[in-house]
This record gives sequence, C-alpha cells and structure tokens, in this order.
Amino acid sequence: MALGVWRLLEVRDPLDVAVWLGGAVVLHDGIIVPVVLGIGLLVGGVRARGTVRGALIVAGSVTAVALPVLLRPGAAANPSVVPLNYLRNWLWMMALLGVFIAGATAVGWARARRR
Repeated sequence: MALGVWRLLEVRDPLDVAVWLGGAVVLHDGIIVPVVLGIGLLVGGVRARGTVRGALIVAGSVTAVALPVLLRPGAAANPSVVPLNYLRNWLWMMALLGVFIAGATAVGWARARRR
C-alpha cells in the first residue's frame, strides 16, 4: 500500500486517477458482479456444478490475462512485440476447455451410473 500511495503522489493529474477508479467501480459493480451472479444462478442447478465452476474459473482467468491483447486496437508498431494470433489461440483454449469439461462430466456420470 505504501508503494501505491507513493506512486499516487507522483500523479500529475488526479482527475485521471479519479476517472480510472470510478470506471473500475462501475465495471466491477455494474457488469462483472451481475454477470458472475447470473452465471452462478444458472450453474446452481447443474449436476456437475463443481466441474462447471472449475471450468468457469479457468475460462475467466485465461480471459482476464488475454483481454488486454484481445482488445488492443490494430497491429503493433513492432510486429515482434505481439507475434501470435491471440484471438484464435483464446478461442482454441475455450474450445479445448469445453471438450475437457464435457469429457470429465461424462466420466463422472458414467462412474455414478456404475454405482
């Protein structure tokens, strides 16, 4: 926190910080929380909700890490900075996660039927 306060004292325009903090509150409380709560309500009735919750945590984490690169406008000035097709790779990751979760759910249901 001391580092944060020290960095905040170096800010030349405090209005920019206030706008950024206000935007963060609006984004979190106005978009992220309602979406997460809505998904939680939908997942609550699923039989394999632990597996689905795990998949959603992984998908959210991967998306949070990839989001800055996915939303960057246009090509970078230096093509070696971001040389990969991040959108394609993110889509592949989400597809593989879906396949893995479907397989894990099917295995869980098959084991439950044997008992």
